[in-house]
Amino acid sequence: MSDAALLNIVLYLPLAGIAGIVALPQRRDGQVRALSLAVMLLQFVVAALLYLRFDPAAEGLQFETRLPWIAAWGVYYQIGLDGYNVLLVLLTAFLGPLVVAGAFSAIQREVKLFYAMVLALQFAMVGTFVAQDLFLFYLFWEAMLIPLFFIIGIWGGERRIYATLKFVLYTAFGSILMLAAVIYLVHSLNTTSGVTTFAFADLYKAELPLDVQTILLAAFALSFAIKVPMVPLHTWLPDAHVEAPTAGSVILAGVLLKMGTYGFMKLAFPLFPDAARLYAPLFGTLAVVSIIYGACLALVQTDIKKIIAYSSISHLGYVMLGLVSLDLLGIQGAVVQMVSHGLVAGGLFLMVGMIYERCHTRELAAYGGIAKLLPIYSVFLLILTLAAIGLPTTSGFTGEFLALLGAFRAAWPLHVQGTDYPLIVASSAVAGVVLGALYMLWFAQRFLFGEAKAPHQPLRDLNFREKSILAAIVVAVFAFGLFPNEPMRKTELAARQYQRLVRTERGGGKVAVAPSSPMLSAAGNPSGPVSAPSRDPNSPARAPGADEGTR
Repeated sequence: MSDAALLNIVLYLPLAGIAGIVALPQRRDGQVRALSLAVMLLQFVVAALLYLRFDPAAEGLQFETRLPWIAAWGVYYQIGLDGYNVLLVLLTAFLGPLVVAGAFSAIQREVKLFYAMVLALQFAMVGTFVAQDLFLFYLFWEAMLIPLFFIIGIWGGERRIYATLKFVLYTAFGSILMLAAVIYLVHSLNTTSGVTTFAFADLYKAELPLDVQTILLAAFALSFAIKVPMVPLHTWLPDAHVEAPTAGSVILAGVLLKMGTYGFMKLAFPLFPDAARLYAPLFGTLAVVSIIYGACLALVQTDIKKIIAYSSISHLGYVMLGLVSLDLLGIQGAVVQMVSHGLVAGGLFLMVGMIYERCHTRELAAYGGIAKLLPIYSVFLLILTLAAIGLPTTSGFTGEFLALLGAFRAAWPLHVQGTDYPLIVASSAVAGVVLGALYMLWFAQRFLFGEAKAPHQPLRDLNFREKSILAAIVVAVFAFGLFPNEPMRKTELAARQYQRLVRTERGGGKVAVAPSSPMLSAAGNPSGPVSAPSRDPNSPARAPGADEGTR
């Protein structure tokens, strides 16, 4: 079987699982859970095999399938893996069985429908990452809304309808603008070249005036910024997290929020590079505002879920900062931070669900001294808490450190030339590290230590299923923290392509880029593009630090 066929198996296994669930008789909830877990485990095994076979020295798509779909429109069924999405597909497949297993005891009604929706959402999320045709990408992007709407709306909390409608309205508004931008972009390319195509590789070559790029970038950026979410488009997130069942919160934090940052990296900035460079100071500023504001909001919450929800806004701000730095290490740090946040936040939400099943409240004031009552649970929680604040040896440290390092490497030469704003932006982001440690350690101190109290006692500690779920996450967190070189090798060529695409002028003339832009190369070229050096696809990948464009 070819590797391209294996990628299609990864994509379509959840649909096969849905068919199997539908075929099962009613009231066979145990069989439904077992089948769902088996499908997700098989998907992860195949995704891991593709990750191991992924060649970091090969440029372009790997495991690609490209078939005509709507030929008259230039639409192809085109999927593949590259350095942009290989880690994110692996993350999605890794979290899938953990979400399924984590819901075994939490979901007791409409079990068949619930697991069918989880599998449908898994299909749409993987499809969004592997799609290499903009038409196909948009279909998967929109398809994600449907199962998540049902997951929150049926199995959520008391205000689930309000939270669901708010999430859908926010996302749908951004998606409508993106659809209009997609249509204009494809039409524009057809007008200038006579070719109608939705392929990412072809759309990267489109040349548009700066004013048109600005409008289209605004449409794409609004859709992606809502999904990240970036301040001030973040207000749907706490409501969705609080009202969603544990599985919904894990999927939201672990994968769905990464759709926004992935969209910026794969589409918004590379498609409209002149506008992206011009408005880089705005995106960099919003990233830092999200880092600090999200941390401050987390610091004053009394609901455990809201603490983790607002921390997500802060942590994903580092991803955006790394992307706009245009530094090789910053870009790779952004990718590692996406994966790290998916692991750590997903694990924390699972642990909130575990304590909620035992005590039926998320109010922090109701707890204390949990370390005495649930020692094994507390060990896992403390590990994930320390990973969330970026303790060295954990994935959180690797992602945040590289994103900040990239921002400083891009900003310092400009500071030497007399432009201080990028350095101010990068320096302000460090405050998020301090605030992150403050709110997470404050949470751990009140929750784990002090006088032992809980709404229901005695409490049973973690069972084998729960230990296995959390152990898998902890192993992954330390694996990415201690051995980041291999994942970074697999993303290096994509990071270099991202640099090259965003630094290339495609507006038909010089673009006046604000000298304070944190996206400018550290080599200090404030007006012209910087082309990445050509690479021999057969040559071995270089060390991540060897970035000529940012030395």
